[in-house]
Amino acid sequence: MTSRADIDVRPIDETEFADWNRALNTGFLREPTSAQEIIDARRAQFTPGRSVGAFDGGRCVATFRSFAQELTVVGGATVPADAVSNVTVTATHRRRGLLTRMMAQDLAAAKERGDVVATLIAAEYPIYGRYGFGPATSTTEWTVDVPRAGLDPRWAGPGDGGRVDLVDGEDVRKLGPELHERLRRAQPGAVSRDDLWWKITTGAVRFHATFQEPYYVVYRSAGGEIEGMAAYTADDHWGDAKQPLNTAQVKWLIGVTPAAQRALWRYLCSIDWVVKVKSGRRAPDDLLPLFLPDPRAAAVTTHADWLWVRILDVVRALEARTYEAAGSLVLEVADSGGPAGGRYRLEASADGAGSCVPTTESADLTLDVVELATLWLGDESAVRLAALGRVREERAGAARQADALLRTSRRPWCPDLF
Repeated sequence: MTSRADIDVRPIDETEFADWNRALNTGFLREPTSAQEIIDARRAQFTPGRSVGAFDGGRCVATFRSFAQELTVVGGATVPADAVSNVTVTATHRRRGLLTRMMAQDLAAAKERGDVVATLIAAEYPIYGRYGFGPATSTTEWTVDVPRAGLDPRWAGPGDGGRVDLVDGEDVRKLGPELHERLRRAQPGAVSRDDLWWKITTGAVRFHATFQEPYYVVYRSAGGEIEGMAAYTADDHWGDAKQPLNTAQVKWLIGVTPAAQRALWRYLCSIDWVVKVKSGRRAPDDLLPLFLPDPRAAAVTTHADWLWVRILDVVRALEARTYEAAGSLVLEVADSGGPAGGRYRLEASADGAGSCVPTTESADLTLDVVELATLWLGDESAVRLAALGRVREERAGAARQADALLRTSRRPWCPDLF
């Protein structure tokens, strides 16, 4: 067995990208060797210094990539984030500290750059807590039984003066970015999308040989403004009695107004031959079920943690967001070996603004940086975490006060996989 010291962990250069991509495919149980056009497409994500590999005898055996991202916090402000992706360790080289070395290098660089947080989508739950990440948003998928939903089968378009139209991928690349900006500025937990994201989602850049072109649909308000957009695919399934039993799978759906959301879901449930609509990843408090005359027709098929956050700068993180009430709280944050440890006084004013400073005052709550991340975007309850022993009250009632300050009326949501 090669010793840990003999395994070289370092940023890759462009000449090593094919080997790095083979290790990435192996870790994710995809066909190891990609076609050259797929490698060339993936190379578009390459940022010097931020794609890292572990090399044993010249072969890449672990991968790690990060990239610049903006994350929307409560109140609509954004913070710079270090988005972590493409994390693999080949099964032949586990338990040698490779992920720990790659993560430590990346988080140190992120802190040095001035990133407020790091983010990731965790493929496996137990891995990332030991690096200070905590689940900050969750996601829910519904499957709508269309015949049961009680919708009018004669639906021919929105009744609010708006309209629904099919468009092509080129239209999506032109119209989608501005619409998404409107969504993410209002949605805590949402993240930025670059031009490459829109090219990938519409097939202009193909990461997979099996890309299936979706259908694209937009909703325009009565005034002609685009307020919603969705991408979906459909299967081709007929029952034994020559009965169409097709399912529409939503890839993504943006609606910046309730009217846009209602119209797009209503359209999806009105497509000929479609008897089921899979919603794709939605906010856990999405309005979809309540748009239906029979909300029970929308059955939850998946509910899970989604965006994980690692706070790098407590002061900037707590000052970036707004608060639901006025008050103050002293937090003792534990961060073993990390940058976020310390005691901080949070002051929230009646207008929702917050200030945060290091302090020597007695703590009201003691918690790990993992739990702070879980509370930061407003989705979790400090009272629940105290009941679980993951937050400790140093002053009676402090957890309830934390909920009054931190929790939000709508839940945070990250629409993206990265």
